[in-house]
Amino acid sequence: MLGSCSICRSPGACPRPGSRPPGGCWSRRWRQDRTGSPRPEPTYTEHRRPRVRWRDEDGGRVVQGPRGAISTVLVGFGHGGRVFHAPLIAHDPRFELAAVVVRSADRRRAARTAYPDAAVVGSIDEALAAVPDLDLAVISTPNATHAALAASALGRGLHVVLDKPFVVHADDGERLIEAAQAAGRLLVPFSNRRWDGDYLTVRSMVESGALGRIRTFESAMESWKPSITKPWKRDAGPGAGGGVLYDLGPHLIDQALSLFGPAVPAFADLRIDRAGGTADDTVFLVLQHLGGVTSTLHAGTLAPQVRSRFRVTGDDAGLTVLGTDPQEGLLAAGMPPGAVTGAQAGAHGLLGRDGHLEPVPIDPGAYPSFYEGVAAAIEGGPVPVAAEDALAVVRIIEQVHASFPARPR
Repeated sequence: MLGSCSICRSPGACPRPGSRPPGGCWSRRWRQDRTGSPRPEPTYTEHRRPRVRWRDEDGGRVVQGPRGAISTVLVGFGHGGRVFHAPLIAHDPRFELAAVVVRSADRRRAARTAYPDAAVVGSIDEALAAVPDLDLAVISTPNATHAALAASALGRGLHVVLDKPFVVHADDGERLIEAAQAAGRLLVPFSNRRWDGDYLTVRSMVESGALGRIRTFESAMESWKPSITKPWKRDAGPGAGGGVLYDLGPHLIDQALSLFGPAVPAFADLRIDRAGGTADDTVFLVLQHLGGVTSTLHAGTLAPQVRSRFRVTGDDAGLTVLGTDPQEGLLAAGMPPGAVTGAQAGAHGLLGRDGHLEPVPIDPGAYPSFYEGVAAAIEGGPVPVAAEDALAVVRIIEQVHASFPARPR
């Protein structure tokens, strides 16, 4: 008969009473079989222990987290962590934002102000010391740090959500996938643009057959940012994940592959147009999908007049989507996730058929769906985005940089 666990207080639940593996008590990972010996248990919800009490490293207040929530550490509190991940995690009652890892003093203060119940610390190890039963690490840091931080979190028994780009080098991505499989942990890329309202509209129209057999797909993410504001993006070359192809390319390429399947880069033009820049800031990329569709992708930061967001041409009809998904702007302004519940403001679609145009309503965006999918995957369901999908994107980016290196203006 197994003893009572001093951590979870559940008699007979833990094969190693009073001990703790990285990320939680043993009862979460093991159960008894008919012979009385422990064996791996993939079901996450069989047993949850109460949250521990903690005090952050600066002597902040002690709090008690909720029972049963997915205890989450957010690594990084820059634009991605502050605007996307933290609000989405805090919005979903199945998650507890238990800790934030950040080194900048200003961002520490911002994180502590915005999320006073989270431990604000300087490393994943410090987060585990403050909140020993962490379940999930969300990594939103500069591109070149993704692989090492994800490997560190997986090695400590945590599930991982990894912001784009998944990794800088495909070899690192392969090793991460192997590490996640060996550890029995989830490794989920954050491909949030799959839940843009305009993209959901395009996907619906394509899958419904309303456009007929698709021939071409055009997608653009452009802006007017003549000044370089983030040195790591300005100074880092492709080997460190710098440039627009690593920044916006993961969104554009992932959307194209998700819609039309595997592809190879047929042509690319990468330019360095901004004065003082050393990394690509304007990208033109043509993908040839194995199914026959040609995708033309544009990304850039020097577009005084932006292109249509999407243009899809089929044998029976064409679809053009203008405008921008508003979710990022609303989150940055402090609006709660899911605030866009009606027609998407600032965007509209046009369906062309037989020389005539008719309006197409744009579906509302659904960023909260990503973390809903993560919670379901932790409970045993499918992942919302497969790591192999993100790895395919990185492979294309590496191929483009190798075959079509960026050139200055």
